[in-house]
Amino acid sequence: MGVLIAVEGVKKTFQRGGFEVKVLDGIDVQIPRGAFMALMGPSGSGKTTLLNLIAGIDHPTAGRVVVDGTDITALSERELTAWRAAHVGFIFQLYHLIPVLTALENVELPLTLTKLSKRERRGHALTALKVVGLADRADHYPRQLSGGQEQRVAIARAIATDPTLIVADEPTGDLDAHSAEEILDLLGRLHAEFHKTIVMVTHDPRAAARAEVTRRLDKGVLV
Repeated sequence: MGVLIAVEGVKKTFQRGGFEVKVLDGIDVQIPRGAFMALMGPSGSGKTTLLNLIAGIDHPTAGRVVVDGTDITALSERELTAWRAAHVGFIFQLYHLIPVLTALENVELPLTLTKLSKRERRGHALTALKVVGLADRADHYPRQLSGGQEQRVAIARAIATDPTLIVADEPTGDLDAHSAEEILDLLGRLHAEFHKTIVMVTHDPRAAARAEVTRRLDKGVLV
């Protein structure tokens, strides 16, 4: 299938109180197209920082990140915003749903950045809700849904644009065991049936076990 993501010599440092804190120290990793990778490691190991660099949310201090042939570290902020909207689906621990919007409207939100018509956006959003098994909750507001259902709406929002890449940061971290299993089943299905490339940060070995490959970060280094 070829390499979709190439992280090459990536370093990341932050300035805190006059001190330089090294978070990532020369990361090299290739992720094949259609892979399901879990990133694990202790708190502060740089997992989320690496995920944010892969997703184009943050910039490395050194090195580069190439996704599907595009060196995203060379893009301007405006170009990067457009690239993220077209290529990345985001799933977070906290669902980040807008409470005054229905499930359907929340899923439709990223599609407003595309050239699709209103009718086409609605169709794409409904299809995404069907994929996650929540077509019958399209008109419900977040407060009317369980935590597991809210996360499924967030996943529907992530896949509505048919992204090149799905990044998930502790997607089961705020859920009970049963709901967590449902979300992991859904991610597995997106990978197996829809051939989505997924990079997931998790501290849960049960979640990591669902991935094809697990890489561990320790003190900013892949081990």
